[in-house]
Amino acid sequence: MVGTKKLRRKIRYTILYRFVQFLIFISTSLPRVTWLRFCGFLGKIAYMFAAQTRRLTVKHLTMAYGKEKSQAEIRKLSRKVFEMLGKNAGDILRASGTVDTWDDLQKFLVVHGYENYVAAQQKGKGVIFLTCHLGAFDLQVTTMAVRGLNPNIIGTPLKDERLNKLLWGYRNKHGAIAIERGRETFRMIKILKSGGSVALLIDQDTKVKSRFVNFFGMPAATPVGATVLAMKTGAIVVPTYIYLGNDWKQHMHILPEIPITVTGDDEADMVYNTQILTGFIEQQIREHPEQWVWMHERWKTQPGEEIA
Repeated sequence: MVGTKKLRRKIRYTILYRFVQFLIFISTSLPRVTWLRFCGFLGKIAYMFAAQTRRLTVKHLTMAYGKEKSQAEIRKLSRKVFEMLGKNAGDILRASGTVDTWDDLQKFLVVHGYENYVAAQQKGKGVIFLTCHLGAFDLQVTTMAVRGLNPNIIGTPLKDERLNKLLWGYRNKHGAIAIERGRETFRMIKILKSGGSVALLIDQDTKVKSRFVNFFGMPAATPVGATVLAMKTGAIVVPTYIYLGNDWKQHMHILPEIPITVTGDDEADMVYNTQILTGFIEQQIREHPEQWVWMHERWKTQPGEEIA
């Protein structure tokens, strides 16, 4: 039974790996907008057949917007989530085969607020890019890398070694450094102390040190890594986000730093600052709800189950 399950998983991942390779191959042979429309169509197809993922998406949208939107509006938004996920994933896949320089990236991506990074970097304390799983979020790392910032990004390895190698190879392609989650603390501190930069995502419920803060009106176990690193090193927290606009361009925003409060009460400061950072993320999701990963079980962990 175990052997059969393992074989099925291997076959499933092999098919997925070959499919991703095929998508990367054909993505460069089509005009970008045509390609994104096709990927959006694939997202709509996925909505019809991925019953479990669709159910989770509707459930979480209802939890977040149940008092603001009707069920018909929520279902319409859930369909849009799948469509935009397809389009943004398509842009990431295409970029893996077409982007080698800053000029390549500027053909379809606009950076707003780069001066905010410059101001933070000039303080010489290191920079923590705070971002979230909104839009084509991996393109932010590509942007930082081709601009010569050499960002370090923490990520959880994928279950399939081939897919993981493909993803991390893309992230490392232009000078970014992918670091496996769980092995990062001391390395991150050293990088920030030397004035370097790291990119952190704190908008998912993962098995890392977390605290409960308010997210869409509900307590959500939230990683405190960004807060802890900022408190320990004095690094500047610079929020960023990206979304696909109606003009078919990716818009990456780099905002002014978010000040970190340090009173000497580490626990209270950790919770307070993590709430402030989470509030920023919620604000961006509310502006572009169709481009966040609502299928993720953001409120899965219950009080007492979080990693202290």
